[in-house]
Amino acid sequence: MQPMLNIAVRAARSAGDLILRSAENVGRLHVDEKGKNDYASEVDRMAEREIISIIKAAYPEHAILAEESGEHQGNDFVWVIDPLDGTTNYLHGFPQYAVSIALKHKGKLEVGVVYDPLRDELFTAKRGGGAMLNNRRLRLTNQNTLTGALLGTGFPFKTDKHLDAYLGMFRSLTTECAGIRRAGAAALDLAYVAAGRLDGFWEIGVMEWDMAAGILLIKEAGGVITDFSFNDKYLESGNVIAGSPKMHQLMYQLIEPHVTNNLK
Repeated sequence: MQPMLNIAVRAARSAGDLILRSAENVGRLHVDEKGKNDYASEVDRMAEREIISIIKAAYPEHAILAEESGEHQGNDFVWVIDPLDGTTNYLHGFPQYAVSIALKHKGKLEVGVVYDPLRDELFTAKRGGGAMLNNRRLRLTNQNTLTGALLGTGFPFKTDKHLDAYLGMFRSLTTECAGIRRAGAAALDLAYVAAGRLDGFWEIGVMEWDMAAGILLIKEAGGVITDFSFNDKYLESGNVIAGSPKMHQLMYQLIEPHVTNNLK
């Protein structure tokens, strides 16, 4: 898988360069509202085209699932792409956004890359090969209690359908941990868990392209990820709890009582 990881890195860096160059003109970008609080800019689309061009030049037979252009048919290899996770942050000049690229083969995550162009931080993982940040091996924290733990989350901002359930989870966790951060880019949140910057993460309704690469990073850094039913259907449901084995267990115990039937 190393050649495919190399292609993912090259595509992420190229897209990141484009994103940074365009940041100077962000006020003049054309922006579409795809749905409630869900935006796409010219930069999202340009970055996605750049990533797909690089991947297709190397692997023309591979399939693609991309946030802006949807599904591109191909063989059993599927590239899962978010060209700019944190678009709202980007449009406001809030410095928390990233490129996320993952590769699945027959449904299994094989390669993951999350690239933060502002900090030039490159998070990479390949199945069975560990997770790295700029060539430094990543491991999750060994925090084994919620006391003192720093957690990440994402608010259900596109709909208020699950807001009550989420607020119950938030209330239960915030009274037990040192702090909760909502930075607005799930790909980076998950990468930060893998890097030990966050002790755990949970969110409702994350899209596959937002979390595919981050999930592999966490797994390869020694972490555990499940949906709210303690199963592995997170890519389908979008509901995710992630952390070290102990932190995941502690978070799950406080989240589960607030899980409604339509979140299982």
